[in-house]
Amino acid sequence: MERILDIGPLRSFVAVEDHGGFQRAAEHLHLSQAGVSQHVRRLEAATGLRLVERHGRGSRFTADGERLLASARRILAAHDDALRELAGAHLEVTIGSTEHAAARLLPSLSASLDDAGSPMTFRYRIDRGARLREGLASGQVDLALLLNVTDHVGAVPVGALELTWYAAGTWRLPVPPEPVPLVAFDNPCELRKQALKTLADHGVPATIGAEATQLAGVQAAVSAGLGVALMALDEPPPGLVVVHDLPVPEPLTLYVCPRAGLAREVVDLAAEAVAAVLARPGLALSR
Repeated sequence: MERILDIGPLRSFVAVEDHGGFQRAAEHLHLSQAGVSQHVRRLEAATGLRLVERHGRGSRFTADGERLLASARRILAAHDDALRELAGAHLEVTIGSTEHAAARLLPSLSASLDDAGSPMTFRYRIDRGARLREGLASGQVDLALLLNVTDHVGAVPVGALELTWYAAGTWRLPVPPEPVPLVAFDNPCELRKQALKTLADHGVPATIGAEATQLAGVQAAVSAGLGVALMALDEPPPGLVVVHDLPVPEPLTLYVCPRAGLAREVVDLAAEAVAAVLARPGLALSR
């Protein structure tokens, strides 16, 4: 009869040593003590050797048991490494990003992740922040690049994006007490919130003059002279200019937010890549 050393019994055998006995090994493996004992007996049957012997009120490994213990560790290490490599080779990670973060970061981030030599495949989804949060909750998005997120479990801050006021070249700042017309994304939106807060903190009256659901819509409304918009861009879009006559807003912190259960090494890889991209010269970055 062919003799086989099964992974389950080997794992129990090693746990007896690592956790100081059968009972603690059982608790660690979420098995009964009888189950761990049965695993050891299966190994003894497969090897034809006595592996554990009574010692006072407890037990200890025999010389043969000590030899098997060393081999068991090597077998388990090779087994677990094989599973990790196979899982990594087929792991597809979906990274979600808001339009602003995408415009600033995704070209360089995508290249950086490709150059990292990871066996993972990365896909990208561009959407509103609220939709990306829903994607994280449902598992449709693995990681999301979100602004000013402080309530998401496991969120990793990676830097901050500076914000700039933009308007059409012909736009002029209203004379107080006339309010400043803002072009903003629909709620909820961190940029909209920051624009209103910045002006309110400096006593500048403001009103929402136009709203849009996408960045292209915001830029079109600004180009049409409907108001001024706060955006996180490297340079002015075509036809728009930087407005210097309004209070300078505080930058918004960018976070890498993982879905529940995502492997820590995936989160760390993405967070390090985003932080490295943000640190490159040419990005309007505040640390």
